[in-house]
Amino acid sequence: MGNIRILTLKFRNQLRPDEIKWFRGAVIHASDKDNVLFHNHTEENYRYAYPLIQYKLIHRCAAILCVEEGVEAIGHFFSGYTDRVRIGERELRLEIDYLRPAVFSLETTECPVRYRLRRWLPLNRENYQTYRTLERGDQRIHFLQKILVGNILSCLKGLNIYSDEKITCRIQKITRMYTIPNKDINLLAFDLIFTANLSLPPYIGLGKNASINCGIVTLAHKD
Repeated sequence: MGNIRILTLKFRNQLRPDEIKWFRGAVIHASDKDNVLFHNHTEENYRYAYPLIQYKLIHRCAAILCVEEGVEAIGHFFSGYTDRVRIGERELRLEIDYLRPAVFSLETTECPVRYRLRRWLPLNRENYQTYRTLERGDQRIHFLQKILVGNILSCLKGLNIYSDEKITCRIQKITRMYTIPNKDINLLAFDLIFTANLSLPPYIGLGKNASINCGIVTLAHKD
């Protein structure tokens, strides 16, 4: 399928999930505000393409995942880098833990790969109503699997990666369901285990709000 460039910047500073939006704002303030990749907003509207700079927590610590063009863009952050930022009401001194560049090979696999997916937001207003009408658990799982495949295909398209083979997913277990505040509403979030016939980079984001600590993919160890 293809290779993608990734750079993972992790800090030692622990944050709460609700503080990611302030961390994102601090990074935008310290970087090139005209570069749409940092905030995904244009003068006219919103950049709807797959986010190439993603703000998230790795082991509860602040982190930035940069993909493809986002790898070059993060240089603007370091050109004006200051280790003191404001996160909500508190001032924080950022401490870099590591900076890891990598080239990741996105390929289909003969054997399914087992993943953990956290803070996944698959349901918008329309498909939430459809989800609620499904009474059986297997129907809901099948419905969510189709959305997950769509999220993966959207990610691949945003990275200019195309596959001649069919991408398949199977949700093995939903480990948690809860709500995440999103603007004026609460969205239903899922933590789950799934398998896919595809290699996915660690900490890549899938689905809604992938740029701000949602839909985070990691390898899942067998129970």
